[in-house]
Amino acid sequence: MSSVEILSLSKPVDSPEPPVSDIMASETNKTLKMKKELRLSTPKSIMHIGASTEFQRQPSAIPKTPYKPNTGYSRSGTGFKPTTNFKKPQSGKPIDHVNRPMTAVRGAGYTSSGKKPFDPLNHGTMETPPLELQKDDSPEEKMKQQESKIMKLVEESCTSQCERDFKKALSKAKEASYKERGLIKMQEQNGLGDHHNIDLTYVVLFNLGNQYAANELYVEALNTFQTITKNRMFSNAYRLKINMGNLYVKQGHFQMAVKMYRMALDQVPSTQKNLRIKVMHNIAMVFIRMGQWEEAVNSLEFIMSEQACHRAGLHLVTCCRALEDRDRMRTAFSLLLSVPLDIDDEDKYNVEQDSPEDALLALSIQDDDLHKYEQSRKKDAEYCILMAAKLIALFVEDTLNEGYDWCVSAMKNSEYAHLAFDLEISKAIMFLRRNQLGDAIETLKAFEKDSDIAVNVATNLSFIYHLQGDYDTALRYSESIEESKQPTAEALVNYGACLLAKGLLDKSLECFQRALDIEANHFEALYNLGLCLKRQGHYMEALSCFQKFSGGLALLPNVVYQVANLLELIGDNEAAADTYQQLLGLVPTDSKVFQKLGEIFDQEGDKQQAHHYHVDAFRYYPANLSVIEWLGSYYIEMQVVEKALAYFEKAALMQPGEPKWNLMVAACHRRSGNMHRALTLYQDIRQQFPENQECLRFLVKLCSDLGMVREAQDHLMELKKLEKTKEVRERVNSSRPGSKRSNSGLSSRAGSGFSPVPEHGTTKSPSATSNGRLLRSVRSMRGQNSASSSSDSGIGQNVTDVNYSDPLGPLPVRPRTGAGKSLHFDEFGNEEFGDDLLPE
Repeated sequence: MSSVEILSLSKPVDSPEPPVSDIMASETNKTLKMKKELRLSTPKSIMHIGASTEFQRQPSAIPKTPYKPNTGYSRSGTGFKPTTNFKKPQSGKPIDHVNRPMTAVRGAGYTSSGKKPFDPLNHGTMETPPLELQKDDSPEEKMKQQESKIMKLVEESCTSQCERDFKKALSKAKEASYKERGLIKMQEQNGLGDHHNIDLTYVVLFNLGNQYAANELYVEALNTFQTITKNRMFSNAYRLKINMGNLYVKQGHFQMAVKMYRMALDQVPSTQKNLRIKVMHNIAMVFIRMGQWEEAVNSLEFIMSEQACHRAGLHLVTCCRALEDRDRMRTAFSLLLSVPLDIDDEDKYNVEQDSPEDALLALSIQDDDLHKYEQSRKKDAEYCILMAAKLIALFVEDTLNEGYDWCVSAMKNSEYAHLAFDLEISKAIMFLRRNQLGDAIETLKAFEKDSDIAVNVATNLSFIYHLQGDYDTALRYSESIEESKQPTAEALVNYGACLLAKGLLDKSLECFQRALDIEANHFEALYNLGLCLKRQGHYMEALSCFQKFSGGLALLPNVVYQVANLLELIGDNEAAADTYQQLLGLVPTDSKVFQKLGEIFDQEGDKQQAHHYHVDAFRYYPANLSVIEWLGSYYIEMQVVEKALAYFEKAALMQPGEPKWNLMVAACHRRSGNMHRALTLYQDIRQQFPENQECLRFLVKLCSDLGMVREAQDHLMELKKLEKTKEVRERVNSSRPGSKRSNSGLSSRAGSGFSPVPEHGTTKSPSATSNGRLLRSVRSMRGQNSASSSSDSGIGQNVTDVNYSDPLGPLPVRPRTGAGKSLHFDEFGNEEFGDDLLPE
């Protein structure tokens, strides 16, 4: 038995009913009979639910399906809910809460109120499923889908190539090629080979060849392009000969490249003039690569006669310059100057117009693509003309000056007359590179009063005078930029450099900051600003300036050195050592860097590392006296006198007029026990430097030690006379009014005492301090011994007045024996030793 859906009203029961339509009013007798039967079978409580007076009077449409009473709850899928609207009937009896089923009293889906439409089956909330088309499994449909997949792969390959992902692009191109072959097989199997899309094959193969070329697989790319050119069904396949010629050029096969270009040129129709000119230009460039200048000149002359351009003119001038033909150079340069620029007047881009409409139009087109394209063409033309003039100016006439004058006159007679001033500046720079400073200055001074290039001329003149060391004149020319309305960053940098050379740090700092305001990434301005801050003592600010460099500029040796030096000045020796190590990676043969590393490790107390880097510094630059001095002192401290002697002998050869090195050599011989050799060296030093007091002291001591009493007395008398003479000179110099006390005659030769610590500001290590104390104690003991020995030998008590100091430091302390026991505490006292304590 089929169930009957219970209909409920979608509006309150109290709302008035719409009028009954004509269709509902014309019920048949059959319908009325079914209605009467339904009323008889329906409970009385259900019949009156939701019924109004008008509803009772009107007939209703009764469904043919059996009726099922409503229980007040909605069924699944019907969307009906129990209603709680109650209404008392006219008889006054309460109405049950269950709605009676709705009949066709009013039009289905229509209500007079603006509420949701009548939807008993809940179709409005259900999503309409998409219409399922009948699947077409025909071969034509499969082939069509395969073609769409292939085109999608080609597009993905091109997109990956634009994103510089060449490997992915090649893989997509290969996949598209495989699918395209499968499509051809499918068409052949189904007998549809005549319906194959030949353009799809061309696109797939052309993209595959391009991806091979992008991945530098030139052989595979050439094979792919050759497959296309051999197939006569492909239209315009001759153009791929140009691609093949480009690939042969990349491989270095220039003959094959020329062959491919000429084959393409033969097949290009005469109507495509631009393409023919480009192919001819490629042929000329290959001839230039091969060094066949005549063939290149012929091709370029044809291009200049048919369709002249600035690049072809520059290449023609270059070929004529290689042939060293002056007449051809002049002709080629004239042809280059005759090429029209084909750019409209720049006044239309000027914002300052008479009418506001023109000003607004100029402002709108000032940065458009057409203006940018015109500017790029103009810059390219100016570059070609100036480069060609610089190439031939040295050879077109007998002298450089005459050659530049001819080029300048040729430019002034063309539409590129404004480039003549730039060529004059280039002429001055050429003189400067040849170290002809006078000619460069004269050339620049000729345009000193020209307002257009006055700033550039003043900048170059200040640069030249700064190189010559004439800072006053350089500063005078640099000051002229203050009068200009728009100074350039280069002019401000030169002005600041001149102020920095004069010691005006504050003003130079201001100039460098102004230059950075104009051009934030100006290298010279930022570098000089760091140097200025470094001289002022602002090490942290200077370090921040040098650390602003990035990329390749941060790896410049000068920048890395400044960073390392500032870290050293700040006191961060560890970071400074790491930075110096990075600098060694850039300049591995710089002895100064090795020396700096050695000094840092010496300050840290790491003598082994300091010795290693000083040895490397001496290996790369053996003439560094400070390194030689440090190494000599190091070997003396390590008591390896032989190695120290080798270094001091090299220093004596490099500075024969300095007595210090000879005294060190003599002291090394004396320390090693070769007294006679030491005495000979001291005597030679005495003859070469007769006013050296230190040498006389060594001679007195050495002669007394060797028992040469008479020679010791003579040297002692000479020492006393030299000291008296020195005192008289000092007294006379000090008595003169306005005179400064100086020891010009003696200071350079008297101060030859040696200290094992380097003299260049390095701090003394604790070992050096202990050695100094030991040296003073040994000197006092030696003075007492020498006094007693001199009194016995008859020299006199005056020998003790000689202040003797060993330039190599104290002698190695030998183990104490029983002679010195009285100086120390005896822990055994006067105890007697038994036989059991004596050695067997």
